[in-house]
Amino acid sequence: MGPSKREEGEQSIILISDDEAEGALGSSVVLVDPLEKSALEEKKSEEVVDEECELMVTFCKQAKVMPHARYDCTIHPFERMECDTCSPLGKNADICTQCYCYICDKLASECQNWTTPSLCHCNAHNKSKFWKDQRDFALAGVLVMFNLELTDIDADLRHGGGLLIKFIQELSVEYNKYLVGERMPPMQHECFCLPKLPPGQCNTCESRSMEVVYKYSGVFALVTGFLNQAERESPKAAAVMFLGAAKEIALHKDPASSWQNLGHTASLKIAVPCLMQRITTQLQRMLVLGDFPRNLFGKFINFFQSISLPCHCFGFSNSLNVVPWDHVLLTTVLKGQNITGQRTQKGRKVFLWETLPVIEARVEKLVDKKNYKEVSRYLRAVKCNDTKGLRGLRDRIPFYLCKIGDFLDAAHSLLFPINSLACCTACRITPFQFEVYLKMFRTGSVPTGNDMLASGPWVAVGKWNIRYILDFFLLLAGPPLKDGVLIKQALRLLYSNVSLYRNPKCWSSLIMILGSSSFLEKSGHLHPLSLKEPPLDFQKGVLAASGGLLEELKAKINVSLPPDIFSPHLHHEACLILAVQALQQMLFRDLPYLSSFLEIALAFGNNFWALRLLLDHLSYKENILHGTVNLILQDLNRQ
Repeated sequence: MGPSKREEGEQSIILISDDEAEGALGSSVVLVDPLEKSALEEKKSEEVVDEECELMVTFCKQAKVMPHARYDCTIHPFERMECDTCSPLGKNADICTQCYCYICDKLASECQNWTTPSLCHCNAHNKSKFWKDQRDFALAGVLVMFNLELTDIDADLRHGGGLLIKFIQELSVEYNKYLVGERMPPMQHECFCLPKLPPGQCNTCESRSMEVVYKYSGVFALVTGFLNQAERESPKAAAVMFLGAAKEIALHKDPASSWQNLGHTASLKIAVPCLMQRITTQLQRMLVLGDFPRNLFGKFINFFQSISLPCHCFGFSNSLNVVPWDHVLLTTVLKGQNITGQRTQKGRKVFLWETLPVIEARVEKLVDKKNYKEVSRYLRAVKCNDTKGLRGLRDRIPFYLCKIGDFLDAAHSLLFPINSLACCTACRITPFQFEVYLKMFRTGSVPTGNDMLASGPWVAVGKWNIRYILDFFLLLAGPPLKDGVLIKQALRLLYSNVSLYRNPKCWSSLIMILGSSSFLEKSGHLHPLSLKEPPLDFQKGVLAASGGLLEELKAKINVSLPPDIFSPHLHHEACLILAVQALQQMLFRDLPYLSSFLEIALAFGNNFWALRLLLDHLSYKENILHGTVNLILQDLNRQ
């Protein structure tokens, strides 16, 4: 079958010549060979029509090889084995230009261990646990032992891992020196028994013929220096360093066949627990203060729990059982939904029980964020083995309540124990703290800082002090204590603490604050008032009722002040007279314990009528009057 007309047209071109042209040579037809296909036409494939499937391929281009792991190469075959590192398997060493090393994560042509015996990265593939571990270690380094994903590892973690590797290498050298020991002549070594006799005088040591002494001091010094360095690093780096150090020292063994009394740094079984105590305490604080991601938080705890602790460190097994901030029980306590710190879970009671370093760290973080209400709830609900340490933290609850303006609850917290502890906070406050509390109760102002004893400006936490949060107004504070409530709480504090009751500073503070206005300067200074002397009948009425009131206050009975005596227009004067009567009773009973009287007298300021009322009652007993005069003379001699 001959070619079609179309094909003939493509194979030849008919040129119509010009007869007058010089180079025509008489030819009317010229055959021209077809041109070679262009580069674009080479890339195009002929049109193929599949009439049955109605599929037409109009264009086809050869695929470009992308970077890939060696085991995924389509050019060279690959043989898989679990952990063959002796030599390349089959043609595993052959590579194309885009083959990557699975271990080094770089081009196979750049891998230095591609065919190295005992390493042979060319055999690595992703179906083998052995090679996966090798890859993780190559990419994550020492961090692989924390079971971290590559996405978890940031610059801080890598920095901590680098410091840890260097420390492990140095520690290995020092630990090997410790295992060698120090040889000493039998008659010149020191006594290792409890008596610690001079060299050569202990028969027990001589009978043992100890010639090798194993001193852990060098290792202890190296680990201590590393921990000091860790404390200066970022939280993530420090956590890696502390956990790595804990694992390393937990592996150390004492080669001595018998006990050697070398001291707390030279004896391994004493030094290692000391180091472990420091490590766990710092880790507890970091887990609370570090703001670690939840995933990283859990992996740090799991890593510590996986450490095989020696028998002399069994006490640290549960040291890092620190609950995260979003734990159900903890969050309900902080929100005030659970005031007991316990809940029933699957028929069992679960308590919010934490170690003292964890409690201190939580309090520190909450206070720094000015979450005083939350820290008060937490301290009331949490439980701890260190009851004395927890009690010291709970003693600050009244101050935290004052910071949010809840002065009445603060006054009650001073007098009532929490969870049936031995005694209330009032038993342990100092005279200066007593003055600060009375000043806060009287004025409704608080120190700006988180330390009530620190010098600094004061700020009012007034009745209508409000803060705008999320389009809502939140009432933060209540009013300061009324005079009647203030005098009752102040006297209860004095009756609850003998050292306060016999301290002239406390009585002068009470008299001064009752004789001052409720306005407080920013510096913390009070404005004294000059109260007008009330009628004598009124004074006698207050004195007559005060005897029974004071006895009820001493008996810790809920006392109600008579409204007809403590009336609104003379409540200042009535409270001052009641304080004078309480001071008189103290002088009659405990005058020999006082160290000063002049300080009390000066606290009355311009309210001379109240001072005269006190002195009039003291003059009824000659021995009390003489004792008071002697105290004043001693005060003047000290000036």
